[in-house]
Amino acid sequence: PRLLSQFFYADERVSRVVAEINGLDAEMDPQQYLVLLNQLHLSQSHLLAVIERIMEECIPTQRHSRDYLVKFPEELLVDNLGNHMLFAAECLLAGTFIELEESDSVQLRPQARNLLCSLELVRTVLREQSLSQPSTYSEAVRAVLVQFDRLFAEFELSYVSSLVAVKSPEEIYRQQEIIVLFCETVERALRLGYLTQEMIDGYEPLLMFTIPRLAIISGLLIYPEGPLSLEQSPEQMSRVFSPFYNLLKKIRDLLRVLSAEELALLERSLCTAE
Repeated sequence: PRLLSQFFYADERVSRVVAEINGLDAEMDPQQYLVLLNQLHLSQSHLLAVIERIMEECIPTQRHSRDYLVKFPEELLVDNLGNHMLFAAECLLAGTFIELEESDSVQLRPQARNLLCSLELVRTVLREQSLSQPSTYSEAVRAVLVQFDRLFAEFELSYVSSLVAVKSPEEIYRQQEIIVLFCETVERALRLGYLTQEMIDGYEPLLMFTIPRLAIISGLLIYPEGPLSLEQSPEQMSRVFSPFYNLLKKIRDLLRVLSAEELALLERSLCTAE
């Protein structure tokens, strides 16, 4: 159950796979080479996961801030993001990375080199610690973990910023406004009896369609100064809604001619229609 013991065996697995790859002629046996590469990917992912748990246990109050993750596109926030960062760093140093402009690669290579050197130092220090005192963490271990955590975060932010357009503070604020709108929409729907708490607690699949529909009505009529305000230009709206600016105007104009009874009937129908 000790994390340092888990690290020892995870580190052994990575070293064994690397040794097999180095002793293989990829041109003579390309299929086995691909098999070993996949094994390396899986073993490195497991090793990073163990190191992450060790950092949470060893330096929980000294972790580098990851607030920048809110700037990343949602599709990048996956469980194996850390392993992809490591792979990107290795490719940058090997000169085989093709996703970035050469100017970006030149700027990122020193960070990639520092990150990989720090990882090797972490592996060395943790391995020594696991063989001597697997139940405690020395100051040397804490120091290298703090450094590795910082270098990893700095490389992750720089790499992703070079690869994709990260969200601006304004876009993040707009998304927070949308979250507030959805929360207020749910609260209003519960109060009016459109939804029940049991539906929410039970993760009723229909809510995936119902809540956004009700949120559009709430954003256009109930909270007209919120993120769906049409008094602003499309460029000032969140990218979630800006492509539908003209359509939202038509929907708002149609909603404005409805009576209170007709609006309630419409909202109730949106809670049941598929």
